[in-house]
Amino acid sequence: MPQPTPHPRAIADLPGPRGLPLLGNALQLKPATIHLAMERWSREYGAMFRARIGASEVVVLSDSAAIMTLLRDRPDGFRRPAITAEVSAELGGSVGLFLAEGDVWRDQRRMVMHAFSPTAIRAYFDRMVQVAQRLEARWLAAGDRDIDLNADLKRYAVDVIAGLAFGADVNTLESGGDSIQEHVETVLAGVARRSLLPFAYWRWCRLPADRRLERSVRAVREATDGFIAAARAAMATEPALREHPANLLQAMLAAAEQPGSGVDDDAVAGNVSTMLLAGEDTTSSALAWLIWLLWQNPPALERAQAEVRQHARELTVENIAALDYLDACALEAMRLKPPAPFLPLQAMRDTTVLGVHLPKDTLLWCVMRHDSVGDKAFPDPLRFDPERWLAGTVDKGVALPFGAGPRMCPGRYLSLMELKVAMAVLLGRFDIAGVRARDRSEPAEVMGFVMGPTPMAMRLRPRAE
Repeated sequence: MPQPTPHPRAIADLPGPRGLPLLGNALQLKPATIHLAMERWSREYGAMFRARIGASEVVVLSDSAAIMTLLRDRPDGFRRPAITAEVSAELGGSVGLFLAEGDVWRDQRRMVMHAFSPTAIRAYFDRMVQVAQRLEARWLAAGDRDIDLNADLKRYAVDVIAGLAFGADVNTLESGGDSIQEHVETVLAGVARRSLLPFAYWRWCRLPADRRLERSVRAVREATDGFIAAARAAMATEPALREHPANLLQAMLAAAEQPGSGVDDDAVAGNVSTMLLAGEDTTSSALAWLIWLLWQNPPALERAQAEVRQHARELTVENIAALDYLDACALEAMRLKPPAPFLPLQAMRDTTVLGVHLPKDTLLWCVMRHDSVGDKAFPDPLRFDPERWLAGTVDKGVALPFGAGPRMCPGRYLSLMELKVAMAVLLGRFDIAGVRARDRSEPAEVMGFVMGPTPMAMRLRPRAE
C-alpha cells in the first residue's frame, strides 16, 4: 500500500535556542562572534533550526547539499536580505553587483565577469607585481621590528584592487597614507553591524560610531567619484578606450553608454564602491589566515617555500600558475578559515527545504563552514592538510570559499592570483622568524564584513641569496 507523502513541517516545528520576548536571541549574539554562535547552535540543534534576532525570525541551515541547492536557485528563488540593501541605501550607497537583484544583477554580472576574466587579470599582472614589490620593500625596511601584518595586507589589497578596477595608483604601501583603507574598513564594519542589529536605533539616535560611519561613507564616495571623473577624462582624451578599456571602470563606463545596456551611472558608482570595499577585506583576511596556518604547520611552510623558490624566482604569470602546492595551501586555509563563514538569504517565493515549508520572504542563515570542518566529509577535519586538494579528495560541494551557483564570487580568480603573488614575495624573499597574535595566545576570529583574525605581528629575515 503506498505511503502518504509527509506534509511539510512548519518553521514553528523547528527546534532552536530559547529567547526573550521582543529581543529573541539578540542578547546571546554579538556581531563580532555571531558566526561562532550559529555554528555552535548548529551542532546542538541539527541541520536546520530557528532563531530570532529582535522581531526577525531566522531559519538557520547548515546542510551543505541543501545550501548548494539554494545557491543554485539565485537570483530567482533567493536573494540577499533586503535589510542589507536598505542599510546601504540609507547611507547613500548605489546598487552594485553585490546588492543587485534580478535583471539588474544580470546586466551588471555580464559586464563585471568580462572585466574579471582570467585574460583581463593576466593583462594586469605586471601592475600586481609592482604592488607586491612595494610590499617587499616595506617589509625590508622593517628590519627586525614587528610588522603589523593585518594592516600591511590590507594596504596591499587596496592597492591591487584600485589599480585593476580603476587604473588608480593609490600606493598606500609607500605613501603611508591609510585614509582610504581606514574609511573602507569603517564602512565595511558599519554596514555589517547595522545589518545584524535587532533595532535600527540610528534612525532616532546617532552615536559617535554612526557619525564616523557617515563621514567614511562620504569619503569613499568622494574617492569613487574621483576615480570615475579620471576615467571619463582618459576616455575623452583617448576614445579608443571605449573599445579597448584599460580597466574595469572604463569597461563599465563604456557599457553604460550603450543603448539598452541596463547599466547607468548609478550602477557604475555602485560597482566602483563594491570593488573597493569587497576587494580589500576578503583577500587580506584570507592572506592573514594563510600565513598564520603555515607558521603553525612547519612542514607545510617548508614545502611551500621550496616550491616558491624553485618555480617563482621571477614573478611571471606562468611561474605563479605553477605553484600548485601554494594554491592547495590557500584553499585549505579558506576551508578552515573562510572569509565568509555564513551567507544570509531571503526567499523570493514559497519553497520547501529539508521537509520544512518556508514562506516567501523567510530569512535564511546558511552556515557555510559546518560540513567543511565536519568528520563526515574529511578525515581529521580540523587539521591543516593541503594534500587533500592535491589528492583530489575534497568534496567541492562541501567546501565553498567563493560560494556556488550563478552568484559565485566573480573575483575568485583575481583573489587567488593576488594571494599567490603576495605569498611568492613573502616565501621567496624572506624567512619567517615569527608570527604571533598581539594580545592573546593565538588570533581569534572576528566577524566584520568578512571573518578575519584579530591583530597579528610578524617578524621576517631577508633571505640570503
